[in-house]
Amino acid sequence: MSFSGQHVLVTGGAGFIGSHVVDRLLAVGARVTVFDNFSTGFREFVPPRDRLRVIEGDLLDTAAITRAAEGVTFVFHLAANADIKDNLKEPRKCVDQNIVATQNVLEAMRAHGVRDIAFASTGSVYGDATVVPTPEDAPFPVQTSIYATSKVAAEGLLSSYALGFAFRTWIFRFVSLLGPRYTHGHVIDFYRKLARDPSRLDVLGDGTQQKSYLHVSDCVSAMWCAIERAQAPINILNLGHQEWIAVRESIAIITRTLGVTPKLVYSGGDRGWVGDSPRILLDTTRLRGLGWAPTKTIEASVIDTLRFLQNSPYVERRFGAA
Repeated sequence: MSFSGQHVLVTGGAGFIGSHVVDRLLAVGARVTVFDNFSTGFREFVPPRDRLRVIEGDLLDTAAITRAAEGVTFVFHLAANADIKDNLKEPRKCVDQNIVATQNVLEAMRAHGVRDIAFASTGSVYGDATVVPTPEDAPFPVQTSIYATSKVAAEGLLSSYALGFAFRTWIFRFVSLLGPRYTHGHVIDFYRKLARDPSRLDVLGDGTQQKSYLHVSDCVSAMWCAIERAQAPINILNLGHQEWIAVRESIAIITRTLGVTPKLVYSGGDRGWVGDSPRILLDTTRLRGLGWAPTKTIEASVIDTLRFLQNSPYVERRFGAA
């Protein structure tokens, strides 16, 4: 599939992943409409350019998203409440922003005859996986977080619309992503703590949790590869690195890069928070079979993220120190 000449809607297009998708679409000649409420997105990520329209709106506003979908030929649905750690503080937020919002996007597409949608899901849907690396056909365990539950429900909506209304969907189950425009997750949390007090670093859990990470540029390339080469009505693919890293190892990269030697204070336990999956490593055989492979190491991705944060003071001005 070529996006050249197409009109593509990107929900959450001012966010971390979304803005990189927007850049790629514009580079290949697409016309792009970004739909974002800017609760976590940045206008700096979507500066004015030819063939780009930016709409500030909320996906819970059905009229607004329906208008935005007019004339569209493809949708990247990337907007979501992605705060796994704090989702228990506002349980309804995940339901509204990840399930109801997805339903609204699908109905907006149906109203205008749009049939193709790529969706950002999560490797967290596998919960405490019994098979590691975890393939796409692994049985779903008991869900460990409201965030993951909401993504499972959204995946169900996408599959149902694909079968019921002849939609075609690409469901991408991501590991955590790193790289430029990153504004949420463990690297920025540690970065902020160390900026406040380089002599001490409080760490959730015992530091042995192991996670896989992927550079955002590799993520976008993976999505492009899948959309071009996987053409079934329902395409479910893991996106991740073949390697993983323990929290202690990630801290070592961060402190070495920043030139600090803090005392590490662990909160204990094998989980960082309620709902945390302590071991995430996805089997990406299906995607690799399409000809994709990551180009950046996890260490390089962590360092790239830190350099972005150091060179982007507007991120700190927006959210403030943790």
